[in-house]
Amino acid sequence: MVYDLLDRLFVLIGPVPEDSYLITASTKAGIDSLERSVRGLSADMRDCLFSHVFDYISSRFSLTGKGMNINATCASSAIALARGASLIELGRADSVLVCCFDLVAEYVFSGFCALQAMSPAPCMPFDRNRKGMNIGEGAAAVLLMSPERAKREGRSSLGTLAGWAVSNDAFNITAPDIDGRGLTPAVRKALQMSGITEDAVSAICAHGTGTVYNDAMELKTFRKVFGNRTLPVFSVKGAIGHTMGAAGGIEAVLCLKSLKTGIIPPTAGFKEPDTGAEGLVSNEPAIIPCNYMLSTNSGFGGVNTAIILGKETMS
Repeated sequence: MVYDLLDRLFVLIGPVPEDSYLITASTKAGIDSLERSVRGLSADMRDCLFSHVFDYISSRFSLTGKGMNINATCASSAIALARGASLIELGRADSVLVCCFDLVAEYVFSGFCALQAMSPAPCMPFDRNRKGMNIGEGAAAVLLMSPERAKREGRSSLGTLAGWAVSNDAFNITAPDIDGRGLTPAVRKALQMSGITEDAVSAICAHGTGTVYNDAMELKTFRKVFGNRTLPVFSVKGAIGHTMGAAGGIEAVLCLKSLKTGIIPPTAGFKEPDTGAEGLVSNEPAIIPCNYMLSTNSGFGGVNTAIILGKETMS
């Protein structure tokens, strides 16, 4: 199916409507409370439950609508955005609040160390000498709304969510399919949904964890979909670390800012391009006109997401 961008949903500025459908996205919720409890320190064990975090946010915004939590490892918040967009597309909601968050805890740190995925130095996404990832923490809140309601309420828009897709390569519990056989169809499906061609994408915000297999998989995917184009590819994880379940949401917000300013962020830590990164990744910012940007995320269990973000189209 092909859709007109102007008929898609908007990412908005302003107060959150009380009837908004709430989607939270997190991989571990308040896991630090469990660690404190094990050490005999005071802790509110309710924080460990996704439902408690969901109830807190719902109460904070006096929300009366329904909701859910998405726990899909490092693609959690990207899937939450896709899920919220789908609810609006299907007419099951006209306002969706997506809140994503994850924090650094010993449990998370130890787990990635056990997988030998951590870099002993600042991570170097898409660099031939990369040695792994760094953990970061953060949160983002994104309000999605149907164009009809947004216009009716006179809302200002940060941009549009023009297309989205989710796939699973069913390859390995922790490693991606190195040939991108999961991410590639997700990117193509998202492009098809947005109604734009590959040439309309101005830049790519990659998952770019700095691990050997993830970065190689993404570069292969981008070459498959976009051919030999030299469109900019960047990762923010060299600057802010891998924020796990919050990554896709944070990166979507950064993409919207990039679309507005026309400034493509640099990839911190990048020095020597790995095979396939030549001419795509840079440690310097670039200024180019942007109308559409692709954001990709992947996670354990073979999950892959692709989101097409568009420049703001309403005032």
